Amino acid sequence: MSDDLLRVEGLSAGYGQAVVLTGISLALAEGQTLALLGRNGTGKTTLINTLVGATRQFSGSITLGGVALHKLASHERAAAGIGWVPQERNIFKSLTVDENLTAVARPARAGRAALPWTPARVYEMFPRLAERKTNLGTQLSGGEQQMLAVGRALVLNPKLLLLDEPLEGLAPIIVQELLRAIRRITREEGLSAIIVEQHPQAILAISHRAVVLDHGTVVHSGAAEDLREQPELLDRLLGVAR
Repeated sequence: MSDDLLRVEGLSAGYGQAVVLTGISLALAEGQTLALLGRNGTGKTTLINTLVGATRQFSGSITLGGVALHKLASHERAAAGIGWVPQERNIFKSLTVDENLTAVARPARAGRAALPWTPARVYEMFPRLAERKTNLGTQLSGGEQQMLAVGRALVLNPKLLLLDEPLEGLAPIIVQELLRAIRRITREEGLSAIIVEQHPQAILAISHRAVVLDHGTVVHSGAAEDLREQPELLDRLLGVAR
């Protein structure tokens, strides 16, 4: 459809000679959030890594706003509009919080309706970071590092934000703070996002669409609210009690 921001068609990808994803097709409209779910080892992170160009793609296509991402190198995909928060966070631990943000900041894209993301707006959303502007990355807690990783992705002013298990290993109070921030970024600011998470109910509550992977293929695709309201189906798809 013409209003799709992201289109993935017939995607197969993996590492080296190993094929992890087979025949993946999905679409995400402008301003929508997709919950990407599945048990451990089903290919969720591989799909995120493939979108950013960190795997070997065997077949299929990926387009973002009409741009053929699958033809671009990973650094060119960031310039095309991908903002990525990997599991490892990948902040610059030898730089201060402020240097982490200013080093990667990009101006807002032409035609953008929402306010541009700047370091100042990141500090407003995450006051903890504002209090630690001069702290090095090594001096931050795990939750603060995750906030900084999200902030670094936002100041790229991306078209699509990719969050790979952003709540993993964090204290409950930090989880709630990050969930509020993600809801604001997506629901209020209208930034399109794909979120991989092991806490499906929390993410389904702030997502528009849901895709479930199993053995590297899509086994369910539909409205997030519908899946959230069918816990038995969710349990069956994920293979464990939730």
